[in-house]
Amino acid sequence: MAARARVLTTRLQTPLGEMVAGATDAGVCLLEFAGRKTLTAQLARLEGVAGPLAPGPHPHTEALERELGEYFAGERKEFAVPLVLPGTTFQERVWRALREIPYGTTISYADLARRTGSELAVRAVGRANGDNRIAIVVPCHRVVRADGNLGGYSGGLDRKRRLLDLEAGALQLFGSGET
Repeated sequence: MAARARVLTTRLQTPLGEMVAGATDAGVCLLEFAGRKTLTAQLARLEGVAGPLAPGPHPHTEALERELGEYFAGERKEFAVPLVLPGTTFQERVWRALREIPYGTTISYADLARRTGSELAVRAVGRANGDNRIAIVVPCHRVVRADGNLGGYSGGLDRKRRLLDLEAGALQLFGSGET
């Protein structure tokens, strides 16, 4: 992404609640649940690596909204919208590995660490997983504890369970939450 690009942000309605999305001309760089406790800090970090934030529509967030609607309707398993994931080399490696987890499956934090070549850095991998700024599209919700328990999720464990149930075909969430 070009240094100091402007990030246009907008709010999207989903069946799991309101989300904040952001994009530059290079792609989507933010998708977070609006009620997240650390959203303000996340926005400040994004501004530091991507550029100033400004409210407004962007073609990439409009495409993201359509794709999210298809995802929640059970019609989309992979997202096509371009992404911009600025982070450390380590974070970017973890985020790439997250995008390779197939729809409807889960892996453990230890598995994710192995997939990134950092098998001894499970905690650091878990932290990078939690630092993901593009929820759902970069599917950090697909990472669970080795014993099968959900572990953590910045959007809340109820949302994580609902996303996993949706992908397993055990839950139907129709549309993008718009009326």
